[in-house]
Amino acid sequence: MDVMPLLLLVAGSAAVAAAARRTPAPAPLLLVAAGLAVSYIPGVPSYTLDPHIVLPLLLPPLLYTSASDSSYLDLRAQLRPVALLSVGYVLFATVVVGWAAYLLVPGLSLTAALVLGAVVAPPDAVAATAVARRVGLPSRITTILQGESLLNDATAITAYKVALGAAVGAGATWAGGIREFALAAVGGVGIGLVLMAPLHWLRTHLTEPLLQNTLSLLIPFVAYGVAEGAHASGVLAVVVVALYLGHRAWEVDFATRLQEEAVWKMVAFVLESAVFALIGLQLPIVLKRLGEYEGASAAWYAVAVFVVVVVARFVWVYPATFLPRLLSARIREREENPTWRGAMVTSWAGMRGVVSLAIAFAIPPSMPDGPRNLILFLTFTTVIGTLVVQGVTLPPLIRLLRFPGRDRQAETLAEANAQAQASRAAEARLDDLLSDERNSLPPPLADRLRMVLERRRNAVWERLGQVNPITGESVDDTYRRLAGEMISAEREVFVKLRDLRYIDDEMLRALLRRLDLEEAAAFREAH
Repeated sequence: MDVMPLLLLVAGSAAVAAAARRTPAPAPLLLVAAGLAVSYIPGVPSYTLDPHIVLPLLLPPLLYTSASDSSYLDLRAQLRPVALLSVGYVLFATVVVGWAAYLLVPGLSLTAALVLGAVVAPPDAVAATAVARRVGLPSRITTILQGESLLNDATAITAYKVALGAAVGAGATWAGGIREFALAAVGGVGIGLVLMAPLHWLRTHLTEPLLQNTLSLLIPFVAYGVAEGAHASGVLAVVVVALYLGHRAWEVDFATRLQEEAVWKMVAFVLESAVFALIGLQLPIVLKRLGEYEGASAAWYAVAVFVVVVVARFVWVYPATFLPRLLSARIREREENPTWRGAMVTSWAGMRGVVSLAIAFAIPPSMPDGPRNLILFLTFTTVIGTLVVQGVTLPPLIRLLRFPGRDRQAETLAEANAQAQASRAAEARLDDLLSDERNSLPPPLADRLRMVLERRRNAVWERLGQVNPITGESVDDTYRRLAGEMISAEREVFVKLRDLRYIDDEMLRALLRRLDLEEAAAFREAH
């Protein structure tokens, strides 16, 4: 196996994603554009998007990291709108896009058109999360979009299987499809519920951070593999497990949490970057397979399907947002009042991504070449169209709509009050422990514990203070800078002693790790 194409993909996509952070353009858009440009450079390897790799190997970790960073409590509070989008909208889009394609494309059967509808129906989890992080959407809208993107793949994959079975003459029926969807959903959720407690127990009882982090990397693949092996939804199993583990992450050892956060940030960065670059790199493969559908007619079909996909989301989102409130007093009492601006952003934030392409590439040869190649082409153009058009215009749209910004001062006050309550509890606990003669400490050490507690309590309040008129720094910034300078001075001495052979490299690494942890603690206190 030649590993150089894989290395080039990872290194190139990581470089483009890093460069995107210095530009106002969204990273997914730049990565797709780079993939499109690179795909026609002579000598560039052919990167075929293999569904047997994307779905079981890339989708689980991307879902896991997105779900574990989500709030279980927020998702539970928004369960109704999330369900309307992740189930209702996906089925609605499948039928609307499929029926439109059937009417537009001569010779395309209704069942094949419904396969296309199911393929392009689900907005992508990676795209939604990336955009939400970049543009700073209000928390309620972000929760709804993330919840939708976490759960809609299960609906789309089931609808795709049913439509595909009908298209290739496998005798699939809609009644059977509903039964299959119910079994997949219930089975996926059930397997996630069964696995989450034992996996959490393992995470809290393993004593080696390396073993704990190895387990963390394996969890999404275990959940996905077990569920798929039982013919249930691996997507739902991963999401259920990730939400539970993320909700109870505070019970895991601190060293594990520190390592785990760094590891998963790296994994998510590499996979997200590679996924969007892969989308762009599919252009030569898609065009090569287009066959009988080409030229102006193919371009017209692509534009028409893209427009139908975009309009169908508006047609679903606005009624689904406001009609339930008009019909149910209970919803009006329990849920926050939505706004037309929120519905506008939700309707426009419907970027498609790699899951749609992977499903399209998975269409078997038993479907005739013409429809199969056309579905692949229209899926590709829809994915590119939504990423380019909606990805570029979403940030200025949000600025134009002028959503109320976050109240930083109110957030800091809430954090300070929470820290004050925790500090009082910690101080009372310390007094109880020191009253026991088994925990006796010399007064300087006991005072040091109280000083650390006092510093943590005051750090948040200091953010509300005035800045230094000379340096322009807040007290917070000055503390962090001085702490960093002190630690740098210690670090230089340790290195010099190692060079003089007064200490060896093993001792140097232990001393530097201690300083790194102290510097990280100082940085977190200042933030």
